[in-house]
Amino acid sequence: MNRYWFVLLVGGLSEIGWVSGLKHASTLGEWALTAIAITISFVGIAYAMSALPVGTVYAVFTGIGAAGTVFAEAIFFDMELDPGKVALVIILIIGIAGLKLTTPKQEAEAE
Repeated sequence: MNRYWFVLLVGGLSEIGWVSGLKHASTLGEWALTAIAITISFVGIAYAMSALPVGTVYAVFTGIGAAGTVFAEAIFFDMELDPGKVALVIILIIGIAGLKLTTPKQEAEAE
């Protein structure tokens, strides 16, 4: 995995934190962590877009955020996680992996 994909992964994981933070933050410290996660997330997606196709970056970024948020909400906030929801998240993850595998290598990626 090159650095652009790694930064995109970190940005997507940060999205999980800030999305949950927007819903659950109640103290100044929690809001500060949410703001930091938003910054990391969007800096990461902007950096990844400098070398990878925009459509792929956005789909992977939002896919990681969506799938991760579903699981994080289930793990940390006792939200219901039924088999249908799990199946749909698995399909989403397969689609993200497919985008990664079918994205052509670019010269900027090789750096």
